[in-house]
Amino acid sequence: MIELFNYSLSYQTLSFVFLVAFFVGMAKTGVHGISMLAVPLLAVIFGGKASTGLMLPMLIMADLFAVKYYHRHANWSYLIKLFPSAACGVLVGTWLGNQVDDQAFRLLMSGIIFVSLGVMIWMEKANKQSIPDYTWFALLMGFVGGVSTMIGNLAGPIMGLYLLSMRLPKNEYIGTAAWFFLVINLFKVPFHIYSWESIDTDSFMLNLISLPFIAIGAVMGFYIVKRIPDKQYRWFVIGMTSIAAVFMNI
Repeated sequence: MIELFNYSLSYQTLSFVFLVAFFVGMAKTGVHGISMLAVPLLAVIFGGKASTGLMLPMLIMADLFAVKYYHRHANWSYLIKLFPSAACGVLVGTWLGNQVDDQAFRLLMSGIIFVSLGVMIWMEKANKQSIPDYTWFALLMGFVGGVSTMIGNLAGPIMGLYLLSMRLPKNEYIGTAAWFFLVINLFKVPFHIYSWESIDTDSFMLNLISLPFIAIGAVMGFYIVKRIPDKQYRWFVIGMTSIAAVFMNI
């Protein structure tokens, strides 16, 4: 065991934290889906609500890498539609998280994961161009994304469904998603600190020592996003995430 910022962690647990940081870095720079493996892993180790607070600064650090690289490609017309309802979703998610204990919180997380998996599978099989660009659809996806990002940092597939259905080119898709998550994740921070009390000095310091692994993951994401066999990779993530979500309920 190692005593680190008031945490008593085994070397294996600490290595898992760094692995999560690596996955987060990769996810934010284009290897979308791999963070779906990281969320359940951290929840099993630290508990549902605590894990969301621990992961949030990692996500923000990785968002900064993504925005730095892809900021010129963001489509702000879609972001303006998404932000108001996403903020409302965060507020609802905050309230919901205060009403349940940690076991129920983990059940909520696993439920969102399974729904997200359904969305991912549907996106693999359906025509992604079949959803029209309606304002009501943007408001709905923003709200659902806001709730799911607060309850477990799990809005990736929801935003993927919306942005891909808008037929954005790859770089524009990544850049728009990067700005969306940076703004919304920053918006979530006060609620984690003052309402859920899931972020404190100790958890932030643990995030800081994870920064090199986030950076390595981000660089790796930049490198492989153009080379990875995308379809086979997504199905691998779907399968592994299903297993991880089941383990959250054991």
